[in-house]
Amino acid sequence: MQKIKLNNKELNRYNRQIIMPEINEIGQLKLANSHAVIFGLGGLGSPVSIYLTAAGVGEITLIDFDSVDDSNLQRQIIHREKNINQPKVASAKANLTELNHLTKINTVQKKLTEQQAGELIKSADVVLVCTDNFASRFSINRVCHKYKVPLISGAVVRWEGQLTTYDFRKSESPCYQCLYKEETGKEISCGINGVLSPMVGLIGTMQAIEAIKALLNIKTLMGELLIVDSYSMLFKKLNLKQDKNCPICNK
Repeated sequence: MQKIKLNNKELNRYNRQIIMPEINEIGQLKLANSHAVIFGLGGLGSPVSIYLTAAGVGEITLIDFDSVDDSNLQRQIIHREKNINQPKVASAKANLTELNHLTKINTVQKKLTEQQAGELIKSADVVLVCTDNFASRFSINRVCHKYKVPLISGAVVRWEGQLTTYDFRKSESPCYQCLYKEETGKEISCGINGVLSPMVGLIGTMQAIEAIKALLNIKTLMGELLIVDSYSMLFKKLNLKQDKNCPICNK
């Protein structure tokens, strides 16, 4: 059921955002009526889920089949020591509900087929991919393009990260397969290569910002790829255009 106005508690809680002219009460109400779907509750999904909940997104669906391990706590800040061996989605839901009971948190604790993912994505206003699994990324990209849902993509390994938004509401948007070819993609795991804890926090936080901007129809990184090298503190943007031979977005 859509909210038609914010109550006094919401006006007070989100005051620091509401007073921003780019958001105001209308934008905050739009966030309250929005649904975000997050794939992965690890290093990237942690800050994404925390900040979207704190910012007042009304409904968030968390998808992850894994359980919390001691080795996760170095970077997966949504979880606590008391959550070890719990399903990640249950751990995240409990901690997010303590942060903001006004946000409805849904959980899915299983690997989804592309069709099952589609049933969730078609009801979403924005999707955030926070998994380092290449097969999942290509599948989510296909489904988001099919249902014209904005996709916020982040990735991190070692000291480096990248971020972009594929806004499939716009016909000129490139897609994930314009950047990486499914048949030649090489999976790079932080479990093998390592990752700096604050680096996933940085990229995940920026994913949350991009999601809020997409929900409010503020200009995003669509058509640009942000590359971050935290070792040298170098930030740079690269142009990212549709691949004229892309089988997804340029059929």
